[in-house]
Amino acid sequence: MSPERLGRGAAEVFTGRFFLVSYLPTLALSLFVLVLVRAGAPGERIDFGLAWRTTARLNAGELTLLVLAVTLAALVSHPLQLPLVRLMEGFWPAVLRPVSERCVRRQARRRSRLEADANRLDESMTDAELQAAGAAGTRLRQLFPPADRLLPTALGNALAATEHRAGAGYGWDAVVAWPRLYPLLGETLRAVVDDRRNTLDAAARLSATAFMAGAAATALLSRSGWWLLLALGPLALSWICYRQAVGATLRFGEAVESAFDLHRFDLLRALHLPLPAGRSQELAQAQEVCAYWRQGMPVAFAYEHGVEDRTGTTSDGVT
Repeated sequence: MSPERLGRGAAEVFTGRFFLVSYLPTLALSLFVLVLVRAGAPGERIDFGLAWRTTARLNAGELTLLVLAVTLAALVSHPLQLPLVRLMEGFWPAVLRPVSERCVRRQARRRSRLEADANRLDESMTDAELQAAGAAGTRLRQLFPPADRLLPTALGNALAATEHRAGAGYGWDAVVAWPRLYPLLGETLRAVVDDRRNTLDAAARLSATAFMAGAAATALLSRSGWWLLLALGPLALSWICYRQAVGATLRFGEAVESAFDLHRFDLLRALHLPLPAGRSQELAQAQEVCAYWRQGMPVAFAYEHGVEDRTGTTSDGVT
């Protein structure tokens, strides 16, 4: 393998997303556990001064090994990001079905309260009450999918709401259409989508990492008396990051909705399908295409191919 190809391969792996989503959380967890162990855990006497002195005496070889170990752990865990998010969404194994059903019922109660607030419309309502009802309706659409698609967690429902909402007004099923639409996005909008997705994944990874740090601290400090309270810090951080992940999901959903708003016709052009003349035709066409992608239903597509002229512009006006 040439040095150029090797360097290009490394650049594709060690991206900003890798460092934000995988490397930094792994480094934080490793340093947290290392400091506790250097301070005397597991044991009855914890001395963070000792941890500082012993860590400061690490030589170059030991530091290099530490960096390599963290990098290897981050590389190994990086492909697990999607399964991790799916787990945090509430896609749990069958053995946890009773817990899952109980959590779904809790989410259903939250959804019902928001729905009741959103539908509480009356002619005698003040402007402030009308605005509150509108805000409740907005949060209902952002935070929850239809009642029959509820998941056990807030993150799962926010992502499911995005999947249900994005493109639906035009007839598109975001689950099957998004992988085909994303490559057609303009540079600016793609940067926004990528940034918001990275923020979502980083918050989810930090939440999971902080939870693991809290569990590790609980195990390591179980015989250390009041030092056990240190485990509350990572656990609180885990909850904060989880809430941030839910908020990041709402912002990511807004970007995905904008992508359908602005580029759905680019998708039709890329498929060499005629552009719809009106809304009813657009809905029927998008639903037909999504049904073909989702279920393989036979469809008699009528293609429209542009013919390039000498200026490099197609007959339908697309350059």
